[in-house]
Amino acid sequence: MKTIDKMPILLIICLSIVIIISSCVILPSYTPNIKGEKAISSLEKIELGGVSQSVLIRGNDTSNPIILFLHGGPGMPMMYLAHEFQRPLEEHFIVVHWDQRGAGKSYYPEMDPKGLTLSQYLSDSQELIEHLLLRFGKENVNLVCHSWGTYLGSILIQEHPKLFSAYVGVGQVINSSTARALQREYLLSEAEKRHDLNARKEIEDNSDYVLEKWLFKYGGELRASKSWTPLLLSGLRSPEYSLADALKVPRGSSFSSSNIQYDVYDDKPIDTLFQSYEVPMYYFQGRHDWTTPSILVTEYYESISAPHKGLYWFDNSAHFPFFEEPQIFCERLIAVLR
Repeated sequence: MKTIDKMPILLIICLSIVIIISSCVILPSYTPNIKGEKAISSLEKIELGGVSQSVLIRGNDTSNPIILFLHGGPGMPMMYLAHEFQRPLEEHFIVVHWDQRGAGKSYYPEMDPKGLTLSQYLSDSQELIEHLLLRFGKENVNLVCHSWGTYLGSILIQEHPKLFSAYVGVGQVINSSTARALQREYLLSEAEKRHDLNARKEIEDNSDYVLEKWLFKYGGELRASKSWTPLLLSGLRSPEYSLADALKVPRGSSFSSSNIQYDVYDDKPIDTLFQSYEVPMYYFQGRHDWTTPSILVTEYYESISAPHKGLYWFDNSAHFPFFEEPQIFCERLIAVLR
């Protein structure tokens, strides 16, 4: 009986793997084309504050209103999840995602960390908004913010209310210190219920940085997952992100969160800064969200004044309702903004 020479087979397999990986890295990212004379589907670089930053713009009709998404973090992009949920929005809006300086496709190893100040993020945001208004001939934009982006967004609409037609906070940041205390209380209670002595000891004995690990374990970040895995896998499937771009996500997140400087507003919590708004205020909150605890969002919502306001619950979501309940998220967002 002849023996099979396995070397050529192994060589072919290895070469195939190398080719696939190389293709993912080398092939440029893109955004799928939208057909139509008035449609736009553009993945581009725009210089903001002297730094080239990535922007995704998609919509079936450029005569529609603009939605600008402000992602969380700092440094945690939303663009790489856009393909999972936003297609229905593109029928009604020009949908814009922006990887802020230091985040995702806008992270560069040579970046100066001194540029990661709150005042610079605010300036970049205003510059981008004014660029979009001029480009598409609009008077204002709808601002949809997630997590840390809600802190940035809440300040923006206070400083420049005429630039905005409405604000939507998803996983609204209210008061980080109070949130951490509530998170620790919740996690210790869950550990007690589950008789998880190791968890209880780790939560009691370690700093606040350990809280995120257990928020995932106990469903306070993603209702149906115990880790970042679903988000990361979604990012790898994003046409707007090459493998090289995807590898930037954790680097950018670490870089941004480590170097952010609150040079204005002194990192004061939203509930001590603002109680009155000049634009309609809407909050989309996951029922199981312990990253931005729901009780704080409820209390703040009840305390503020605005021309219109609304609080909308997502019963099967934690901190990412646009990812966890995408259809309901889009339906509600369209209803609120249209």
